Amino acid sequence: PVLVDPFAGGAPLTGEDADLLVTGATGAHLEPSMLTPARPLEIVLRILNNIRAWATARPERTDVALWAVDLSLLLPSHPARLRYERAQLLVQRGEVQRGAAEMEEYAEVLDTIEPTTAETIRHQAQAARALLN
Repeated sequence: PVLVDPFAGGAPLTGEDADLLVTGATGAHLEPSMLTPARPLEIVLRILNNIRAWATARPERTDVALWAVDLSLLLPSHPARLRYERAQLLVQRGEVQRGAAEMEEYAEVLDTIEPTTAETIRHQAQAARALLN
């Protein structure tokens, strides 16, 4: 296998270089399991997660965060919690009715596995709707 540093223009890395990078970033040494190539959909989801993180740090860019969440939800395998994140973004953007409705739909999904969390989310949906009155 060939290792390259994507942040250094694709410069080749030795095993020692890679170990230093991993240790510096995580505090743990490079393990062989870390060298398993990611599948294409995992790469796409990771890129979208990075975009969401970038947008989260910029409250004025909820449009970008919503775009990244919407794309993530199109992937065949995605965290269910993204539906809740989407609902929150809709509320932040002033689309309160849509956001509250999506919170309630997400709460329905959670009902059987985490009823307490589902109830909390329902209260958040009610609180969001109360802002309209």
